[in-house]
Amino acid sequence: MNYWNNLKYKILSKDSFWAILMIMPALLGILIFTIIPVIGSFIISLTRWNLISAPKFVGLKNYTLLISDPLFYKVLAITSLYAVSVVFLSIILPLILAVALNQKIKGLALYRTAYFLPVITPMVVVAIVWSWIFDPSNGILNFLLTKTGITNPPLWLFDSFWALIAIIIVSVWKNIGYYMVIFLAGLQAIPDSLYEAAEIDGATGIKKHLNITLPLMTPTIFFVCVMSTISSFQVFDLIYLMTEGGPENSTMVIVYWLYKNAFEFFKLGYASSIAYVLFVIILLLTLIQWKLRKKWVMYE
Repeated sequence: MNYWNNLKYKILSKDSFWAILMIMPALLGILIFTIIPVIGSFIISLTRWNLISAPKFVGLKNYTLLISDPLFYKVLAITSLYAVSVVFLSIILPLILAVALNQKIKGLALYRTAYFLPVITPMVVVAIVWSWIFDPSNGILNFLLTKTGITNPPLWLFDSFWALIAIIIVSVWKNIGYYMVIFLAGLQAIPDSLYEAAEIDGATGIKKHLNITLPLMTPTIFFVCVMSTISSFQVFDLIYLMTEGGPENSTMVIVYWLYKNAFEFFKLGYASSIAYVLFVIILLLTLIQWKLRKKWVMYE
């Protein structure tokens, strides 16, 4: 009884009142723009609704239709291929850049700024510029390829094989600076004394990175792996602006497919079921990564 009286007193105290009042706008924002939409989308996923007629409750029928849809597995395979490629490159390339830019070289600030500029560039601008670069007739990329002796350069965004590769290139280029900064922060937290001790023992540059840098960077690598996995499965804007899922559905990722079902085909219930399946996939992948972290994250 005394516990509850003390808790009631703390809640009703002046300091607690002002603390609750200050965080109330944020809590209301989370409630209105996150919690209520999440609950609402789950309810919609149990209905058949086209935004015009009244919703009709169908239970789990949308989920059974989704699982039996061959296009779902194709979209999932494309999304998975995209995610694996982007996550791998988003770890390897930014880490190499971070190691290179962690040295004392001339113009270091300029290099770091140049690599970070794509991160703050609007996606619309990125899509327009890269669409021109990948243009098979007038693009600078194919122009340079023809100068090197390649007579039939790829059609890039107009080819079902090369379109996804082009999207992966743009995605990695757009975010490479962001992950590079994260890796730089991790590298600068490593004491110089460890490298000095390794040099005394006769370790070369490669051995120092393999035995000191890489093990101490595993927590940072784990963080980048989780964040890039989540963002890769949620990619939408780049597909919408550059390929619209084509050609021949070769770049049809799951979020863009959700968008088409919701706002082009007006199948709100089916689209909501796709959203929840995506949520489960991302949750499972995150939990698996979290479970496996103890086996490869060496220092935390």
